[in-house]
Amino acid sequence: MKNLTTNPIKQGMSLLAIAAVSAFTACSNPSGSTTTTDSTSTTTKTTDTLVKTGAGTPDSVKPKGPKPMWAPEIEPQMQAVLEKLASYNDKPIPQLTAVEARKNHTPTDAVMDLMKQHNIPMPQMKVDTVGKEIPVSGGGNIHARIYIPSGASEPLPVIVYYHGGGYVIANIDVYDASAKALADQVQAVVVSVAYRLAPEHKFPIAHNDSFEAYQWVVKNASSIQGDPKRIAVAGESAGGNLAANMAIMARDKKIQAPLHVLSVYPIASADMNSTSYNKYKDAKPLNKPMMMWFAQQYTNNMSEAKDPRINLVGANLAGLPPFTIINAQLDPLASDGEMLTSKLKAAGVTVDHKVYNGVTHEFFGMGALVPGAKEAMTYAADQLKNALKK
Repeated sequence: MKNLTTNPIKQGMSLLAIAAVSAFTACSNPSGSTTTTDSTSTTTKTTDTLVKTGAGTPDSVKPKGPKPMWAPEIEPQMQAVLEKLASYNDKPIPQLTAVEARKNHTPTDAVMDLMKQHNIPMPQMKVDTVGKEIPVSGGGNIHARIYIPSGASEPLPVIVYYHGGGYVIANIDVYDASAKALADQVQAVVVSVAYRLAPEHKFPIAHNDSFEAYQWVVKNASSIQGDPKRIAVAGESAGGNLAANMAIMARDKKIQAPLHVLSVYPIASADMNSTSYNKYKDAKPLNKPMMMWFAQQYTNNMSEAKDPRINLVGANLAGLPPFTIINAQLDPLASDGEMLTSKLKAAGVTVDHKVYNGVTHEFFGMGALVPGAKEAMTYAADQLKNALKK
């Protein structure tokens, strides 16, 4: 997802700058690096163009082998993504150090390679992007990338977005497609936050960085073409946990709360013996051994996994804004989303929860290839549009 052209920076532009012409995710190379190349003084205009003739379609993508034993219901395009991911022959993440694991190929790489192979065009999205450094406690900055719908002439709603990766791997490039699609479909400024990763930065640093970024957006929304009164939070996996925590921390610290929380297959429970953990313990691209590895990398000791910031089902959830929770059927974290939904409803919080069948963890940003992901993104965008409308 490369080939960016630079334009003069628009005054007051936001955070999530895309690094790829693709609407899907951000790098076609192994996406291990936690560094980014966004400029704080240039804006990248990423208007995707459709392939003219002979373009393929997602229907042309077929798996080569039988369905995996753990997923007899898997959809064809989803299975093809997993087959492509397996074809890179990377070592399993639990056998690696964090630095090594960040060099593994990602589902994003698999999707991009399949799209190239089948000549599937990128969806058209008109989004300008720019990088921003946000100061955090203890000195230093964290990077953020701001996506702004092209041609915006009035303040737009803002979505603060948190990427996945178990607090350890991945980055805003790997999750570029999700952030970009939300900016385009919601017509909102999206601020994607590159919080610091473990084990170099242990719990609760990712949570604290995320909240400082949220506070920065609340204070500075107008400088990035955003409407400070219309802010939501969103995230996937570890980022889905972080998004939920932003609402809790805003309530507890008595600052402006987000109007809505979009939490996609969130980490929400310390229970790794739930129904979905056991049923999909051998799933791909996320499985039970990986989740145990992530917990070991992020926590100072495993008892911290029961902290309510990680174990959201044990948190005080009263008085929070409405939630949208999205889960994949073939995912160890499916029960986490179900339990969090039940706990939120019990606390009097409005929740919409949808489970998409035939897809796995990480499907959400695959809308250019996986039909279920396209449906999920449309649903998520509609939920956010309704929550953020004037």
